Amino acid sequence: MDLVELLKRVQANTFAMYLKSHNFHWNVEGMFFAQFHDFFANLYNELFLAVDLIAELIRTQDAYVPGSLSRFAELSSVQDENAVPSARDMVMKLVADNDIVRASLYDAYNAANAANEQGVANALQDRITAHDKHGWMLRSFLKQL
Repeated sequence: MDLVELLKRVQANTFAMYLKSHNFHWNVEGMFFAQFHDFFANLYNELFLAVDLIAELIRTQDAYVPGSLSRFAELSSVQDENAVPSARDMVMKLVADNDIVRASLYDAYNAANAANEQGVANALQDRITAHDKHGWMLRSFLKQL
């Protein structure tokens, strides 16, 4: 798969994780409501900004950016969430989604390096670092639940 298609997959996966974390922010309940509500807000805000960054990386490749829910659904490997899971299940789902986003970032990063697109590779490396931190924080929640 070429770099542009891999970037589109990263964008779709990131958008899907953004939307799910926003959904969980709205619907979380339970003893740790305040902590989860705030954490999910921070997460979805960070992911929302990342969606725009990735779109700009796609445009630097002289390609058009997907911008519809149906196109994101086609491109994303992140599963949609229609239910309202428990707080623990919300976190477990986001851990899995974060792993999907990270994997797609690594694929795009490797393609960017192979194409000698160092600016794109550097931006993707920063996103990988962000998702490493998201994964650590999400997994840390599971230790108390």
